[in-house]
Amino acid sequence: MPPQAPAQQPAPVFPNPYAQPVPQQLPQQQPQPTGFGYAPFPGPPQTHPAPPFAAAPGGPRPGRSGSPVAAVVLAFFVSVLVSLLYGGAMVLTYEDQSLTIANALYLTHASVNAAIVGLLAGLLGHRRSGAHVGAAVVAALGAFFGYCNAVLLIAVERQSPSFVVDVLGEEPFFPAKAWWYGATGGEIDWFSPLGLVLAAVIGWGVARLIGSRRRQG
Repeated sequence: MPPQAPAQQPAPVFPNPYAQPVPQQLPQQQPQPTGFGYAPFPGPPQTHPAPPFAAAPGGPRPGRSGSPVAAVVLAFFVSVLVSLLYGGAMVLTYEDQSLTIANALYLTHASVNAAIVGLLAGLLGHRRSGAHVGAAVVAALGAFFGYCNAVLLIAVERQSPSFVVDVLGEEPFFPAKAWWYGATGGEIDWFSPLGLVLAAVIGWGVARLIGSRRRQG
């Protein structure tokens, strides 16, 4: 009898890894610090950089420049010089003047004096309001004292210095009264205060106009 073949053993069954259920992923834990130190302190929260500071509309205002005191002082001395020139011109021409010419010369002197004063105040005082107001005051004073000086110079030329001294000793406000009344015979000469108003307006206006064109330092 032929020998019998050995009985075949069943083939081993290997597990299919793809058939196994997928294990659920556990939440990842942060590694714990080792040693005796404390856990690192969390850093500051991330912030966005702040935008640069926006300047006010129109840009920064520069410092105001100009010297009102120097402007007014220089304008005063120049006004005195112009008033003396006006008084000298009146002494040389008063005999041939009519009342209309005298009033026209007075208003012309007030305007020219004020324009020069305003020009100097604007150049030195720039945009300072004090320089502009000072120019108006100096211009009005220049018109007033220019007329008064002309009255005194004419009195000296017609009479004598001693006569003028005697008149001023008895009536200190003689030149001012001559300015106020003029040749009206006791009534107010409205050309006199008109000259002051005109001088003040021109002095202030020219100073403001010139000063506004000056650059501020």
